Amino acid sequence: MAGKPKLHYTKGRGKMESIRWLLAAAGVEFEEEFIETKEDLEKLRNDGSLLFQQVPMVEIDGMKMVQTRAILSYIAAKYNLYGKDLKERAWIDMYVEGTTDLMGMIMYLPFQPADTKEKNLALIIERVTTRYFPVYEKALKDHGHDYLVGNKLSWADIHLLEAILMAEECKPDILSAFPLLQAFKGRTSNIPTIKKFLQPGSQRKPPPDEKFVAVVRKIFNI
Repeated sequence: MAGKPKLHYTKGRGKMESIRWLLAAAGVEFEEEFIETKEDLEKLRNDGSLLFQQVPMVEIDGMKMVQTRAILSYIAAKYNLYGKDLKERAWIDMYVEGTTDLMGMIMYLPFQPADTKEKNLALIIERVTTRYFPVYEKALKDHGHDYLVGNKLSWADIHLLEAILMAEECKPDILSAFPLLQAFKGRTSNIPTIKKFLQPGSQRKPPPDEKFVAVVRKIFNI
């Protein structure tokens, strides 16, 4: 039997967090080996573990997988979270790309200069409420099911819940104009594997603080 997937990344969210979410939602236990210094990263680079010299990297099924999108697609397909046919997969991809763009904006906020943070936070809130969340609210209304694609949980739903919770960290009442997304959040948060991941003490990572930002800057020479 193959061992647990092993995740190589810093001790924070970044691009690995969506991978943690997807594995946890699929009910897959995983191990983490944290990159805490520049030397840890160089060791991975020097031993040939990183195809493009970058993390995240996930050891799974005898592979050392890199590139976030490739890792996520593999996990989604392996654990039946990627639709029943090509058309459903295309919709999942479109929805996931949207939430990826949104979460990218939020992810980089702590790394931006202090004098631009307020302006960028306002831009995020504007984009969430006028560009992204209206799409998902309409999708749930038009589809008429509990999930975004088909009638079962998919990668798109897991990614959307992650994005919703990140957006609420920016503005706690950000879902106030989106009743279907509020209901979606309640339903998906109570799926047993996801509920477990949302409990204190899980492998979910907290929002980045100044100390973590400083560590990341040092490791990656940012």
